[in-house]
Amino acid sequence: MRHRAVVRPRVVAFMVAAMLATGAQALPSFEEVRRDFRPSDSLLLDRNGEVLQRLRTDSSVRRGQWLALGDVSPALRHAILLSEDKRFYEHSGVDWRAVSSAAWGNLWNRKTRGASTITMQLAGLLDSELHMGPGGRSMAQKIGQTLAARELEARWRKDQMLEAYLNLVPLRGEIVGIDALSRSLFGKAAHGLDEREAAIAAAMVRGPNAKPALIARRACEVLRVMQADPGTPHASAPVSCAGLDLFASTVVQQRTLNAGDGIAPHLARQLLRADPTNPGSRPPLAVRTTLHAPLQRLAVETLRQQLRELQGRHVEDGAVVVLDNASGEVMAWVGSSGELSAAAEVDGVQALRQPGSTLKPFLYAQAIAEQRLTAASLLEDSEAQIATASGLYIPQNYDRHFKGWVSVRTALASSLNVPAVRTLVMVSPDAFQRQLQAAGLPLKESGDYYGYSLALGSAEVSLLNLTNAYRTLANGGRFGPTRVVPATAAGNKAKPESTQAIDSRAAFIVGDILSDANARALTFGADSVLGTRFWSAVKTGTSKDMRDNWAIGWSQRYTVGVWVGNAAGAPMWDVSGTSGAAPVWAALMQQLHQKLPSRAPAPPAGLVRQAVQFGDQREASRDEWFLEGTQQAVVATDADGETAPQPGQATLATPRITSPVAGTIIALDPDIPPQHQRLRFTAAGPDQRWRLDGKPLARGAELRWLPWPGRHTLQLMDARGALLDEIRFEVRGAGLATGARPADVRAAR
Repeated sequence: MRHRAVVRPRVVAFMVAAMLATGAQALPSFEEVRRDFRPSDSLLLDRNGEVLQRLRTDSSVRRGQWLALGDVSPALRHAILLSEDKRFYEHSGVDWRAVSSAAWGNLWNRKTRGASTITMQLAGLLDSELHMGPGGRSMAQKIGQTLAARELEARWRKDQMLEAYLNLVPLRGEIVGIDALSRSLFGKAAHGLDEREAAIAAAMVRGPNAKPALIARRACEVLRVMQADPGTPHASAPVSCAGLDLFASTVVQQRTLNAGDGIAPHLARQLLRADPTNPGSRPPLAVRTTLHAPLQRLAVETLRQQLRELQGRHVEDGAVVVLDNASGEVMAWVGSSGELSAAAEVDGVQALRQPGSTLKPFLYAQAIAEQRLTAASLLEDSEAQIATASGLYIPQNYDRHFKGWVSVRTALASSLNVPAVRTLVMVSPDAFQRQLQAAGLPLKESGDYYGYSLALGSAEVSLLNLTNAYRTLANGGRFGPTRVVPATAAGNKAKPESTQAIDSRAAFIVGDILSDANARALTFGADSVLGTRFWSAVKTGTSKDMRDNWAIGWSQRYTVGVWVGNAAGAPMWDVSGTSGAAPVWAALMQQLHQKLPSRAPAPPAGLVRQAVQFGDQREASRDEWFLEGTQQAVVATDADGETAPQPGQATLATPRITSPVAGTIIALDPDIPPQHQRLRFTAAGPDQRWRLDGKPLARGAELRWLPWPGRHTLQLMDARGALLDEIRFEVRGAGLATGARPADVRAAR
């Protein structure tokens, strides 16, 4: 019996040792452990690597970032060593003095600290077969843990073992590692923990889920040992145990790592996610973006400050985008006002909203490029009733007043609505929709769906797309995509491809108008928030019922877009273009150009600068930009008593048919006499000659035609018979009186 009692344990020990020695050799290297470590939060970084946002991407555990040993406070490192393994730097994996002390205490039924060293605990964390179960480790596991610790000591350095231990040690609840503990319970990085906090953390390593009172007692013991140890990096003043109970109770109640301390949550949710096309993919650990952290912080705070000042006017949401003109890189992306919003999860940068008057620059650019208008052309700002398929469209100005005849420069800079609608009548909604699409503003419906209200922003666009469309104007009409990931990542091209979306000459003229403080004075005053001490061009907009307010503009280097409103679509109260989004735009532009100059762009080829006088002195004489061939010295209306342009002068615009609009369908009413259903033809330009269905019809700027059912082609000709413009329309319904034929129909003025 005695022989069996001696031999059997030896055989078992030998078998266990041989088995676990093989497992110990399979322990990973320090580099492998660090490489495979995955935080529970992914990081959104700015262009320089600064953390913008943390986003929880693993709900099963709470792990922070891997910390280098130098990023852990000296107080915490010392507290852990004194509490868990004070001879860590002396032993070779097993502290035999601690083993002897523990065995002696067990012999006399004295409660002592376990003999498990940091190296042994680390071995248990690295090998799943050595993990401690609910009843503690078995004898076989303890032997294996000892062997694995010896293997670690042979292959790893001491600083590597301590660094890995601090990153992998399980702590309170779901928390793993010192970084997660520091940020979730103490609200700071691990390098900032003081002696008291370090003592609490060390106590939690010993008993992760102990009650606060027990944690406080253990922390007090650690604190006393620390202060008695000559190697402790003491604080400037001794720290006592007084108040540790209350402090421990407060600390353990902090259960979550605050991921809201970031400043770019919406972009983080977009970029820090698994590939939806690959079911097995995992979220990236970190993504470096084109954002600039100081500018992002400024944009967040400036927007929130402005919305605080608007409290009481039913405004709680906003968004900001800042683009680099040359590269298209997004430098700031603020999706909401955060805690000020009842819908903070909604990303206002990508949400679709009505842009109001911010579409007008693209409309006038198109009209100028097509030579329908010049910057000096006069448009009538008066009550208008425009027939549409669904009834009469009656546009109004923002202030409900009309200004009479104004130049295109004044109409655009002062954001007058009726002249813009009259311009869209010339261009046509469908053609304007195609222009917007080319500038990166895809609309859900066709231009005819929106009708003439499209001139006033009745469609829906995102702040990102709208700001990039303004960047197109800033770049001489060339459209290029935006990007939030640097060109060096994901194989992006250093310079994205661009296309000519807007005539460069028209883009220059529109920019010159939007930078003209005198031209905008009619609506905004001579000294508005839109004015800057450097060159900039800007446009504001307010959608129907004051639901959205915008300020979009550019400088030589940057384009800034701002939206304020309510994510739920509720209207604001008494918020105008200059009191809502514009102050945020102005503050950001001022900061961007605090030390950086912004100069006016050079005019492209094909432009002429001409002195212009206005008939009846409707506007002050000035130098104006024209597309070459459209310049004129005098601009007047018939009411001014002015004569037609002199020989050698270009006309006000190329003659065009202004009514009816291409594709119009006219329905005749059989109960109304035909002579009372005449269709009005109008054209812009001098010496008009009309042809209908290939036959001469009449001369003059306006005529009234007795309609005949069918599809018709209406043409505008010059004196030499050259085609100037052509549209097609259809007449449906009752015919004319019996015996009448189309050839017999004569136009009436």
